[in-house]
Amino acid sequence: FLATANREQAAALAQSIRAKYWNAERKMFSEDLAQKRFSQHANVLAVLGDLLDRTSAKDLMQRVEPDQTIDRCTVYFRYYLDRAMAKAGLGDRYVERLGTWEYMLKEGLTTWAEVDSPDTRSDCHAWGASPNVEFFRTVLGVDSAAAGFRKVRVQPHLGPLKKVSGVVPHPKGLISVTVERRGAGYKLDVKLPPGVELSADQA
Repeated sequence: FLATANREQAAALAQSIRAKYWNAERKMFSEDLAQKRFSQHANVLAVLGDLLDRTSAKDLMQRVEPDQTIDRCTVYFRYYLDRAMAKAGLGDRYVERLGTWEYMLKEGLTTWAEVDSPDTRSDCHAWGASPNVEFFRTVLGVDSAAAGFRKVRVQPHLGPLKKVSGVVPHPKGLISVTVERRGAGYKLDVKLPPGVELSADQA
């Protein structure tokens, strides 16, 4: 009963957000009811909240991600931006969008900052470390596909890379993955701990 009620409430909320915040002229969600302010943040959350189908989400993120006229995500919110890009089918762009972290390395930082600016006040910010996760989840493609990590999905996004490999810790052992580009697809070599299944919905 509770699950059904929650799904109905979520559907009603999504319908209300689409009706009040979608701007047909700019083809994106606004931050405010007056539809005067726009941001990557609002549109990223719309994608992550399943307010759009996959095709519409991809179109939206292709326009929102490079748009310099709207409020843009700083380092900590890039975690959500990158998740939305992957969800919209644009995960192959991840490696080429790491300029923020390349900038920090050039500045001599050994930990990740809160914002990619010389006047940052936090040079050791936990949210800035999202690549530590996304190299495994987005690039290598390893993610949970069932409650308790009982099933594993491997959907890599190599971008310009030809081959990657890595090991991901799991409650039952280690997940070892090697991915090699083969034409338009990938050759996968996946080794799972005993009792863990590979999801059927592979890329």
